Amino acid sequence: MPKKIIFHIDVNSAFLSWSALEKLNSGDSVDLRLIPSIVGGDMAKRHGVVLAKSIPAKAYGISTGEPVINAFRKCPNLVTVAPNHEMYSRMSNQLMEYLSDICPDIEQVSIDECYMDYTPIAGKYISPEAAATMIKDTIYSTFGFTVNVGISDKKVLAKMASDFKKPNLVHTLYSHEIKEKLWPLPVSSLFMCGKSSVETLKKLGIVTIGDLAQADSQILEAHLKSHGLTLWQYANGIDASSVISEPAKIKGIGNSITLKSDATDRAEACKALLNLSESVGSRLRASGRLAGLVCTEIKYNTFKSVSHQMHLDTPTASTDMIYVAACKLFDELWDGTPIRLLGVRTSKLTQDDAPIQLNLFDYAAPKSEKQQKLDAALDDIRKRFGSNAIKRGSLLDSRDDYQKH
Repeated sequence: MPKKIIFHIDVNSAFLSWSALEKLNSGDSVDLRLIPSIVGGDMAKRHGVVLAKSIPAKAYGISTGEPVINAFRKCPNLVTVAPNHEMYSRMSNQLMEYLSDICPDIEQVSIDECYMDYTPIAGKYISPEAAATMIKDTIYSTFGFTVNVGISDKKVLAKMASDFKKPNLVHTLYSHEIKEKLWPLPVSSLFMCGKSSVETLKKLGIVTIGDLAQADSQILEAHLKSHGLTLWQYANGIDASSVISEPAKIKGIGNSITLKSDATDRAEACKALLNLSESVGSRLRASGRLAGLVCTEIKYNTFKSVSHQMHLDTPTASTDMIYVAACKLFDELWDGTPIRLLGVRTSKLTQDDAPIQLNLFDYAAPKSEKQQKLDAALDDIRKRFGSNAIKRGSLLDSRDDYQKH
């Protein structure tokens, strides 16, 4: 197995998927992903170009980038929705935050795709394929949309692996697999090989990626300049680039849990909220931050999602204070529908050594120092002996009840 492993994670038809979810959450009964539909243009005038398409729309020969009016000629019953870039940005941020929780070595290359350096977290999983499957499955259960994950020892090969059969799949394309998996494909499938390059290569008798890989690189460079050499290198799996992650300022810390069976009573839900609050509080303390805002999220078994947030009188990293706030928000949100997923998130973060103005009437203030010492002691025990070395009595039977994200 190669020492360095890179994932390329790509949302399947991001704009279409995110628009479909928004409409479903707003009460629409039709999933845009299951019918011929597109995102783009003016719905009334049918102007503009196709920004994204559903798989059923692709079956009509509709392609991204073509005029909307052409798409309607191919499929008169096509459903079109206008783009919502503010919502797309929000969904993208949620996805990248989730992925950064798994591994901080993330390089985002567009609103809907990124590279992840899997190497530092390899010891946590049975295999890269198992980790990638976990990632795609929990993205779907948490957010409701699908991704493809490409796995390789090279960035460019991971990118091309994620473009293999879609949706919601994991593919490998290691250097030793390129002759079998990559070379039989047409050159148009190669990353960075556009229409003009394809036409030039066709005139040289180069039709497949294998033809390109075995061609004379100097001839390619003569016809396509430096881009010809780049294409030749990609066809041969030559790529020395690394995942370039930029340390981002932490805006929030949170966790979510998909329940193995739907929660139907408050006690069951609160046990999950306590588990989450403990995890979030521990991560806040480890990062040296205090949270000024707590948010509770609920996803029902109908896949409808709701959330509510509240400001704290005093910023905190205390498990107990986060838990109290999370339960209060839960009581305000829950309508009795069976619960599939719960989440606790914190934001409005400050450094734990920043001056804090305590609320004179806050009952928690007098015991704040004592609580901090207790939390610190528990964190130290878990750090030295493992996360399960010490556990609240109410959580002793909960180890197998949840899937954390």
